[in-house]
Amino acid sequence: MIKKEYLTYDDIQLIPKFSSIKSRRDISLRTLVSKRYGLYIPLVASPMDTVCEEEMAFKMFRLGGVGCIHRFMPENLQSDMISRLRERIFNSKISIDDWGIMKNDWHSEIKMIPIMAAIGVQDEDKDRAIMLTNAGANVLVIDVAHGHHINVINMIKWCKDNLPDNVDIIAGNIATKEAAIDLENAGVDGLRVGIGGGSLCTTRIKTGFGIPNVTALEEILLVSTVPIMADGGIRTSGDIAKALSLGASTVMLGSLLAGTDEAPGKIIETTNGLIKRYRGSASLETKITHNKEERNIEGESTTIPYKGGVKFVINGLIDGIKSALSYGGANNLPEFNPEYVQVTNSGISESKPHLLK
Repeated sequence: MIKKEYLTYDDIQLIPKFSSIKSRRDISLRTLVSKRYGLYIPLVASPMDTVCEEEMAFKMFRLGGVGCIHRFMPENLQSDMISRLRERIFNSKISIDDWGIMKNDWHSEIKMIPIMAAIGVQDEDKDRAIMLTNAGANVLVIDVAHGHHINVINMIKWCKDNLPDNVDIIAGNIATKEAAIDLENAGVDGLRVGIGGGSLCTTRIKTGFGIPNVTALEEILLVSTVPIMADGGIRTSGDIAKALSLGASTVMLGSLLAGTDEAPGKIIETTNGLIKRYRGSASLETKITHNKEERNIEGESTTIPYKGGVKFVINGLIDGIKSALSYGGANNLPEFNPEYVQVTNSGISESKPHLLK
């Protein structure tokens, strides 16, 4: 039995380093989301049906990140979204936000723009994958809860044998170095890391399985040669900074982007203010909504306060991430490798504003 102590984001704090950063505006957050596709900012909108469809994916592109269009819809509807998104992306002028994340040279090559969609591992997902890539998708995420599975490995191999050469495959979710090795041997171009850490995920409670996210990332990064996407347990820009400092190339966001204008779903008016629905992909509500079999429930549903435009959320997160790189003396993500200390419960309390009640 493994007796190592496993850590998650709240268990660590990064150690400040000497910094010569003159302006945080000059810090670059460029990164890879897969072997061949790059981003200005290391943020990915999760393929959840209350987080990412066409509007979220387009806005994430305009802000320098990427959105993964979820698979909980008929394949023709998903591929239609991809087709429209591709046309909007290639005809769009690249925006330059106040914090200066974007320069036109990064998108000068069309092949560098990721257009991302999720698939499963069933036979019908092969047809879905073909339709999506025909429509313009060039990064497919094999979106299952337990990525270290023969069905995932077989789907990676099938995609590599049957889809266009320009299509990269990201697979997950995984939490062990053995999983990373097996999926890389199958030909994967990126890995999605994190099991049971999502804000509405009940996998660890229902099954007892899961590994705290910091240690899962550390162990996988010891053996991986492809970009790593940290998924789950992200509540603040500080958590994002911790994941990136460990070596993750990107971070996938769900609850932080839910409730925005661009997230799917209606704005609901209540006596306590405006809200939107947010639900886990394995929740009963998701399965009922999409006429799936009501079994293997490993997620919850809730409402989330309406947040306005996603740009304001992303702006705040990028501010925090750039500040983190400044504390770490890093001009860019490859330079961002501070050490960390493990903290006690008292240290966690001290980390938060403790005068306010």
